Amino acid sequence: MAAKKSPFFDTATTLGKIVAFFGISALCGVLAAGMIVPVAAIAKTGLTTGNNIVSALPSSFEALPISEPSTIVDADGKTIANFYEQNRQPVKLDDISPFMRKAIVSVEDQRFYEHKGIDPQGIARAVVSNLTGTLRSGASTLTQQYVNNLLVNNQELTGSDESTVSGQKDYADKIRELKYAVSIEKEMSKDEILEGYLNLVLFSGREYGVQAAAQYFYSVDAKDLNLQQSAMLAGMVQLPNVYNPINNPERSLDRRNKVLGNMLRAGAITQAEYDKAIKTDLELDPSKSPSGCIAAGDNAYFCDYVTNLILTDDAYGETKQDRENLLYRGGLTIKTTLNGKLNKKAAKDARKAIDPKAKSNTDVYSSVVSVEPGTGNILTMAQNTTYDPAGGLGNTVINFAVEKSYNGAGGFQGGSTMKPYTTLAWLKEGHNMWDTIDASRQQYPSSFKWKASCLDSGYAQAFGGWKVGNASRGFNRSMKVDYGLYWSINSATVAEAAKVDLCNITDYINALGLKMQDKGENGTPTEFTPSNPSFIIGSEKITPLSQAAAFAAFANKGEFCEPRALTSVTDRDGNSYKVKKSTCSQAVEEQNVSDLNGTLTRIAKTRVAKGTIDVPIAGKTGTNNGATSTWFVGYTTGISTATWVGRLKGQGEDKKENLMHGALINDERAPSMVDSSTYAAPLWLDFMEEAVYDYPHESLGSARKAPVVKKKETSDSSSSSSKSDSKEDSKSESSDDSKSDSKEESSSNEESKPESDSKKESDSDD
Repeated sequence: MAAKKSPFFDTATTLGKIVAFFGISALCGVLAAGMIVPVAAIAKTGLTTGNNIVSALPSSFEALPISEPSTIVDADGKTIANFYEQNRQPVKLDDISPFMRKAIVSVEDQRFYEHKGIDPQGIARAVVSNLTGTLRSGASTLTQQYVNNLLVNNQELTGSDESTVSGQKDYADKIRELKYAVSIEKEMSKDEILEGYLNLVLFSGREYGVQAAAQYFYSVDAKDLNLQQSAMLAGMVQLPNVYNPINNPERSLDRRNKVLGNMLRAGAITQAEYDKAIKTDLELDPSKSPSGCIAAGDNAYFCDYVTNLILTDDAYGETKQDRENLLYRGGLTIKTTLNGKLNKKAAKDARKAIDPKAKSNTDVYSSVVSVEPGTGNILTMAQNTTYDPAGGLGNTVINFAVEKSYNGAGGFQGGSTMKPYTTLAWLKEGHNMWDTIDASRQQYPSSFKWKASCLDSGYAQAFGGWKVGNASRGFNRSMKVDYGLYWSINSATVAEAAKVDLCNITDYINALGLKMQDKGENGTPTEFTPSNPSFIIGSEKITPLSQAAAFAAFANKGEFCEPRALTSVTDRDGNSYKVKKSTCSQAVEEQNVSDLNGTLTRIAKTRVAKGTIDVPIAGKTGTNNGATSTWFVGYTTGISTATWVGRLKGQGEDKKENLMHGALINDERAPSMVDSSTYAAPLWLDFMEEAVYDYPHESLGSARKAPVVKKKETSDSSSSSSKSDSKEDSKSESSDDSKSDSKEESSSNEESKPESDSKKESDSDD
């Protein structure tokens, strides 16, 4: 059985109320005399008299910083998103309407400018009201309320189990609050206390402070609040949910009018002002400011990437919880590299390429990501979907451009966009773009030793053998390296790789920042190794962001710059956090890049742009088996962009239903042979035909030309043979412009893999 309370201390009885009144009144006298009051010792000491309680309490406490939203902005300083647990925008008292100041004083503490933090008259008035009425009346001054809000803020920031929110305070809490109120009045002016209170107090839901409340309910700044708006907001602070004008308009209106009456009786407004205001309705004009990336629109996926950078970096806190607290409460200003205007166009073009609301596109997506050569700054990161955790057709929070640790898709098979790295190794080892290679070989047995000096054995093997295929007939023959890369012939690239050290290829790939996305421990990204030779034609998964950054080095004379999204992070006090600076290094020899660009320029200008872009451009197509991953990665000296179109869930090409060839895409039947020229390259062109002019577009270097060799005619037959060879070469070169684009890309879009690995690759994709 519960112990029976003494009537002397039971505040539910009249006698208890009287005792409480005189006890608090005596304490007020003690406090007014300047005795000292603290924070937490009460419950531990068991002290019972007013003087002992007061002397046991410290005279002040450390008020932790109040929670403020953090803001991510683009390169032009425009807001991308706000993050908050409490939506608060602190303002100076001069930036708060005089009506609002008068309203809060009139309804919460009419003697605010007369007392010293505690108001004995107010206490007496409250006790009389409580003794004679059925409704309880509070006696807390604005100073006491300010103190209590500071204490609650401390409790939330420290994760304390203690709570002093309204309705949960005991007398020990009240005594502490009283003492702090006396102390704080000695340290702060009345205007400073009022300013602090109006910036701290809860108005509704997660709207804290008068500026956020004014924006939320009226879409105006706090300085522009009129009389009736001020009265409504002031009336809310006592019971924010009960007097919420959106949910309870009648109660809110009644409460507002009572506040207006208080203001009139207190002389804060005139009769004429009262008469005019009382006739108005609530005049609401709500304006929501959602927290997080869901409100960032087309910039949401870049926003999500930035938040993951913050939440995974111990520069912003020792634990993830610390970092989340900083992001949602620390008032950070996070400046980024994003070109907001260009990113909006990227998203629009991505939706144009693959309609996210088309019923056939339940697993067909598009992505556009751009990096600035010379800095690594991420300029765009957009896709065709809407950022929405609810899911559904056209909605996802998965970022197609980045790796899984940043809430990304984890990459896609790179296809023929990986072939330039083999060509770079070919050039590094002293060969030339005009060299002839035998691309007729289609079979490499498992006994074939691929040179790989970085492996312990010194070589790699394609266990089970490797049957290399080309998608179109007529290319199983000898050809120049330049020609093989231009038409993206699988057997040509493999023939090159068979003559070079595979470790030179992986050295370039790793130096340019690419990683195999699911081959590390526990499926984490890891550096490329030459152990499985099929990587040379794109069997491994890479991210669009990393490929855009790698190709940016081709635009920058071989200098690779690590991609970065942040330019500065500062808190509300101006303190700076460490962010990645532009980190660049020479990854590829400049002349080799120029030689490579000679071929990639022809691909971009002749096969993709076809005269629509009149500045130097270069790039490479790429398509995997089944066309579940199609690419075009192209660049100028000022911007490098990777576009990707493909499947997320159905990446495995071993299942017929995953194949994009002839599938329903955009609610229409796709061509029987889908490749990069079908969706990815047109998407790149739509975006880049305008974007290239926003950034520098200088020369991409000068490729070395084959030396002219004069042949000495020794007989009519040799002369005839020479003319025949010359004619064949001319025919081959001139065919660059004559064949259809569909045929061109299909010559290389089916990326072959060693037979033993093909099933393995496909199974891992399902």
